Amino acid sequence: FCDVKHNDSKNPKKKKFLKIPTFPGGKEAYQNFIKENVKYPEQALTNKVEGLVFVTYTVDNIGEIVDVEITKGIGYGCDEEAERVIRLMKYEPARNRGVRMKVEMKTRIHFQLPQAVEKNIFLSMLSYKR
Repeated sequence: FCDVKHNDSKNPKKKKFLKIPTFPGGKEAYQNFIKENVKYPEQALTNKVEGLVFVTYTVDNIGEIVDVEITKGIGYGCDEEAERVIRLMKYEPARNRGVRMKVEMKTRIHFQLPQAVEKNIFLSMLSYKR
């Protein structure tokens, strides 16, 4: 018995022609980098602003970030903070058939008020008053 697979229109073989730059350590390292480096803007905290900031940026041929653009922001300093953190990143450069290239990337950064911390402080204050 011989099992043979062939490509037809119902089962096309996926080919990857372009290799995209990768963040050192992968997706989990990328998410940790964002969490560790984002500082919630004071103006956003005061006004209780939270939401998603959408960012488009280019990774150049040596893995550095250029041309950062906020495509959808929430203001109150969050847009500037998202841009600052994105500019801190450094990618592993991608080579496609030996040629280095620039690649446009998109991401979003979620700004969420630190409510859990506030609740814990409030609960500890209640238990302290006993």
